[in-house]
Amino acid sequence: MRIVIQRCTEASVSIGGVVKGAIGPGMMILLGIEDADSDKDIDYLCRKIVALRIFDDADGVMNLPITEVADSGILLVSQFTLMASTKKGNRPSYIRASKPEVAIPMYERFIARLEQEFGKPIATGVFGADMQVALVNDGPVTIIIDSTNP
Repeated sequence: MRIVIQRCTEASVSIGGVVKGAIGPGMMILLGIEDADSDKDIDYLCRKIVALRIFDDADGVMNLPITEVADSGILLVSQFTLMASTKKGNRPSYIRASKPEVAIPMYERFIARLEQEFGKPIATGVFGADMQVALVNDGPVTIIIDSTNP
């Protein structure tokens, strides 16, 4: 399982011109899932997400987790292209990305676990939909985490 976390001042995901999910300050997270992933990967990543100290404290130092930032939100978007392999040729291979019958239940469990860790609902896209993501990256701060390499 692979995630890209972007600290943002605002982010949204739209489908067909209709906003599905939106947040103000917080994290926009892209999630890639492969068949080898398990609930262990979900637990690790969700705990890591809410504990990451990437928000500024009163002294302007990145020292606070999202749970200590007032009115913060999380937007989670499924992103199978995060599992791309670019080793051969110029056309990425997505063979590692899970098929919907495996990935959708895993995505839904990830949402539930992240909401549990965060302590409030998160905004999401729709798995497999053609989505347009808007983001104002704050910093910029971008963190990539692969659960196979904790």
